[in-house]
Amino acid sequence: MTKTWFITGTSTGLGRLLTQRLLERGDRVVATVRKQGALDELLKKHGERLHVITLDVTDTQAIRTVLANAFTRMGRIDIVVSNAGYGLFGASEEVSDEQIDRQIATNLMGSIQLIRAALPHLRAQGGGRIVQVSSEGGQIAYPNFSLYHASKWGIEGFVESVAQEVAPFGIDFLLVEPGPTGTNFAEGLDHAKTMACYEETPAGEVRRGVASGDFAINGDAVKTVDAMVSAADAAKPPLRLALGSTAYASIRQALTERLRVLEAQKAVSLSTDRD
Repeated sequence: MTKTWFITGTSTGLGRLLTQRLLERGDRVVATVRKQGALDELLKKHGERLHVITLDVTDTQAIRTVLANAFTRMGRIDIVVSNAGYGLFGASEEVSDEQIDRQIATNLMGSIQLIRAALPHLRAQGGGRIVQVSSEGGQIAYPNFSLYHASKWGIEGFVESVAQEVAPFGIDFLLVEPGPTGTNFAEGLDHAKTMACYEETPAGEVRRGVASGDFAINGDAVKTVDAMVSAADAAKPPLRLALGSTAYASIRQALTERLRVLEAQKAVSLSTDRD
């Protein structure tokens, strides 16, 4: 059955590959880009099944207008994919106020406002699905990515709450959590101005690992996208989907450690209840 998708951040990376794979199987896609011309090759090949719109997800009013027009034009949109985002690379003390504002405005507020704008349309049509592209970084944290993690942990909390609010309307969510994957994510990093005092710290170690290419990238982009599509097609997908061996191992380790610490606190936790 042919489906209609709305996807943000399709110029490069997983967003572009997802758009390409869906078009190849015969689906319809409304794809947003920041710069015109980014999808001209796909547009020429797939014609009327691809609609390309310029959108900056930091512009809330533009999000609302673009989504409203897309639902009107397509008649129905089955799956909305919130994918636009990038990484801010630097220790928390190194990044500038402007860099922080842009990271939160894009990754967190842009995703929140896209979801909020989609809900009335999905509710009016009797349901639908929202796929939020997060990261293993929505459940674990590396040094030197603190603001990126803040945006991903934030959107995961938002989605987990909203999913409960709108389930009665037939709207559900899928949080996709890829580990390091062979895309151009590293090329799109916004780098902070480094401070020498962080060179011999965990932040400096991560910085050197990324620069040298020693930071392991095990995820395959095509397999990652195919797994995303399969999950989005499923009748009842999980709320969270970790993709890649690195994501699975790191999230499992983090959850296991959190549970261990929580269990050790049980007596203290229960002791603070009212008598």
